[in-house]
Amino acid sequence: MVRVWFVVGIAAVIFWIYAIADCAFFDRSRIRGVSRGWWVAIVVLLPVLGGILWFLIGRGRAYRAGGKGPLAPDDDVEFLRGLGNDAAQDERIRRLEQELADLDTTEPPEPDAGDVPHPDSKRHDGPDATGEAGASGRPNG
Repeated sequence: MVRVWFVVGIAAVIFWIYAIADCAFFDRSRIRGVSRGWWVAIVVLLPVLGGILWFLIGRGRAYRAGGKGPLAPDDDVEFLRGLGNDAAQDERIRRLEQELADLDTTEPPEPDAGDVPHPDSKRHDGPDATGEAGASGRPNG
């Protein structure tokens, strides 16, 4: 029985020290009830009870901007809307990948009549063009 009381006493001291440190270093804007100095005094003077009061009453929760409380992901409309956008974007990516795969597997189209150069037009980008090296390595011209 002495061992149990010893372990409970050690746990109470550890909890008391943690409550003092948490109260002393906690964000001032999130402290509820009385000021930080009063909370430290309460925790020091009422070791276990003061720590319990600090964690239940004095330690405020983090709030989102706009004064609203924290939301779970399934309650947050913007988060859920983002999931829908992600699904739509994944579907677009899948379709584009499929189109690219289809383009890779298809054979090139036959040239249309509009793709054939006019017989009177001269191409100036071949090896026989003026100023370009011919078969002998000398410029034509």
